Amino acid sequence: MKATIVYDCQIFLSQRYGGISRYFYELASHFAQSDQFSTTVLAPLYVNQYLKKLAPQHLVGYPIPEIARTVRLRATINRGISSVILKKLCPDLVHETYYSLARISSKKAKTVITIHDLIHEKFGHAFPPSDLTALYKKRAIQQADAIICVSENTRQDLLERFDINPQTVFVTHLGCSIQPMPQKPLIRGESLRPYILYVGHRGEYKNFSRLLEAYAHSKHLKRDFSLVCFGGLPFSQAEREQFSKHKLLPEQVQYIRGDDVMLSALYTHASAFIYPSLYEGFGIAPLEAMSCNCPVVCSDRSSIPEVVGDAAAFFDPDSPESITDAIEGVLYAPERTQALIQLGKQRVKRFSWESCARQTADIYTSLL
Repeated sequence: MKATIVYDCQIFLSQRYGGISRYFYELASHFAQSDQFSTTVLAPLYVNQYLKKLAPQHLVGYPIPEIARTVRLRATINRGISSVILKKLCPDLVHETYYSLARISSKKAKTVITIHDLIHEKFGHAFPPSDLTALYKKRAIQQADAIICVSENTRQDLLERFDINPQTVFVTHLGCSIQPMPQKPLIRGESLRPYILYVGHRGEYKNFSRLLEAYAHSKHLKRDFSLVCFGGLPFSQAEREQFSKHKLLPEQVQYIRGDDVMLSALYTHASAFIYPSLYEGFGIAPLEAMSCNCPVVCSDRSSIPEVVGDAAAFFDPDSPESITDAIEGVLYAPERTQALIQLGKQRVKRFSWESCARQTADIYTSLL
């Protein structure tokens, strides 16, 4: 008899696209074809776009549009409906997709959580007092029967900060879903000039301000390349003031948003992908760049070296000069560029959703 696995609604209600929801969608998709588990994503109301591709028999829920100022209402509705359905499903194991104050399942079911990073703990000052993620995470850790970390670096951070039995904490590296796109990305109907690519939101620990400074202080980079930012929110007034301070023109720093097709095209045709983060729990983006034959220039901090290995050019993220030197050392050295592309092709083969699912299945089995 198959063990019954349920993934809850939390992340699928808050993310249309994103690394965490992609991770759980990939796990659910792999286990939907498993002879070992009976898998259900329990997301009564969801906004996530990945779930639309999941086989209907493995999904309980309906897609809804994102409506401003209704998050709490939708979460309350989801909790009520989920509670009723969980009693009928009687799962053997619930893998919570984010952090909750109370166990979502009954005490009969095992509970698994995944820790993606300790950003709220390490950079708590960067979040408003109303952000209770760290509190919720602590409670979820206390309630879990097993904890999965997405890198060894994150596991070590977790064990250093929390009093946890190390035997209940596992590591499963993530995979990569992006594939190269031959068509060039367009913005405002025109092809982009040569560009370096930044992906994701641009909060404090992401270190975008130092990348901007590194770019602005290089007459070569400003002359020859645009800095394209994909994803996250549109540029804020504070960011635009930074652009003015550095005397950057609109065509030099551009913002683009879109889906995975657009992202794949941007990776494929970028001159380099830049990853200046001060901290990452894993970092899928460098692997995505590598899979699209884009050379990676990145920070030497936290889990990033664990992920990219020798397939990237590193810099000190605290030093704009180091960032500039590393970027120029790749963009103006064709042999170095090609070497990184070839190393990246080999490196990305070490990370797959199949491997992630296989290791996760072993963890589930150990609890059942």
